Amino acid sequence: MKASLQKFKQLINSAFFGKCVYYSLIVQYNIKVITFWKVKSMTYEIDELLKKIKRVHFIGIGGSGMCPLAEILLSWGYEITGSDNNPGDNIDKLRSLGVKITMGQKAENINGAQMIVYTAALLEDNPELCAAEESSIPTFERSKLFGAITRRFSNCIGICGTHGKTTVTSMLTQVLIMAGKDPTAVIGGKLPLIDSHGRSGKSETMVCEACEFVDTFLDLSPDVAVILNIDEDHLDYFKTLENIIRSFRKFSLLTTHTLIYNGDDANTLKAVADVDKKKITFGFTDKNDYYSENITYNKGAFPEFDVMSKGKKLTHLKLNIPGTHNVLNALAAFASAVNAGVSFEDCKKGIEAFSGAGRRFEILGEFHGITIADDYAHHPHELEATLTAAMKMGYKHVWAVFQPFTYSRTAILLDEFARVLQIPDRCVMTEIMGSREVNTYNIYTKDLAEKIPGSVWFNTFEEVSSYVADNAEEGDLVITLGCGDIYKAARMMKKLLEDE
Repeated sequence: MKASLQKFKQLINSAFFGKCVYYSLIVQYNIKVITFWKVKSMTYEIDELLKKIKRVHFIGIGGSGMCPLAEILLSWGYEITGSDNNPGDNIDKLRSLGVKITMGQKAENINGAQMIVYTAALLEDNPELCAAEESSIPTFERSKLFGAITRRFSNCIGICGTHGKTTVTSMLTQVLIMAGKDPTAVIGGKLPLIDSHGRSGKSETMVCEACEFVDTFLDLSPDVAVILNIDEDHLDYFKTLENIIRSFRKFSLLTTHTLIYNGDDANTLKAVADVDKKKITFGFTDKNDYYSENITYNKGAFPEFDVMSKGKKLTHLKLNIPGTHNVLNALAAFASAVNAGVSFEDCKKGIEAFSGAGRRFEILGEFHGITIADDYAHHPHELEATLTAAMKMGYKHVWAVFQPFTYSRTAILLDEFARVLQIPDRCVMTEIMGSREVNTYNIYTKDLAEKIPGSVWFNTFEEVSSYVADNAEEGDLVITLGCGDIYKAARMMKKLLEDE
């Protein structure tokens, strides 16, 4: 039995752990219910349950990760209910589709549900989550449902990477829609083409953003895995870069067919070195299957370039999103689309029509000559890419309005944050948004501000917004930055400037 269990563990963690092999391994090695493998068992328990039930309740249904999953299940004929504490566009959209949503979370909201799905962002004392745990209703964290949905498709394209996931997932989704491929999609940001974080298509192709945070992407079952890059982030969970690389390797092993990756990224190369899959690479250099040549910039920051393969020009792309980093993002989307059967010409049409995803250098408007933009960048390398592009766009001054996110990231990468936040002409910051963390690091925004000459920081968005609105000049760009709720400050600045 011990030898069988050891072999079982090896197989589960090997490249052979793909779609629906779990039960066959149980039969082969005569292994029944083992606590150690409970999480693996749950993965396929939800698949079987979805075949039997019809009513699913979502706790936190308005979240960008929850809304598209609810919409997909709704299109498959499930009865969906949900609850949330905050109104918003996602709530409005789901209600327009007939979903019953309760504002405010109470134990009785779960009555009648045959399955409950909850977002990982919930606090442990959430009344619906507590009621769910006390009930006999099967309850699953979002990533488990997400994984079950990916297993319904024969061509699931999972896009992962420390940076660029939302942009590439959005761009590829747009290419596939415009090429008539009718994909299902789950995106971390809102795609303007569909005015949503996702869609339910009728084809066998699914495009999904696969996030590495706490290894949730390991619940997915991709047929094609796309790795954009691997960098140090979420170190509160991963602890070391080596652990991050190891997790991306596990994700690459999950793919049943093709691995598409950045052939110029050293950490990615480590992750995929011994992975025996069909491989397609993209990058800046001609050692890759798809690469760029003759890069030039429009308006100082918007790239255009030739897409090359084996010395042959395939097409020329002119991007409507700024920054050199988006050359790589476009190449990733191009390679993925071609692999999905899209022509070079249709790739070009879709990529050139793409103007960005929500909160990815999203221009919110110009007010009295001051341009307001919003961006999700929250890691030093993301900030560097965004702010470098902004500085080349010809504005009189560039204002970075940054909200640090999590104490651990701020403390561990403090010097890197200080370096890149000196790129813009002006730097304004808020206090750190701790999110899920307690400040055991004893780190505050004032510690970061001390390392950035001329920077200022405030405790509230009202103070930040008033300061910027009072001091920004005609011809300036103000860009809010961070993955928390700094977008609220952008809206406040808009209103202040509109009311002047």
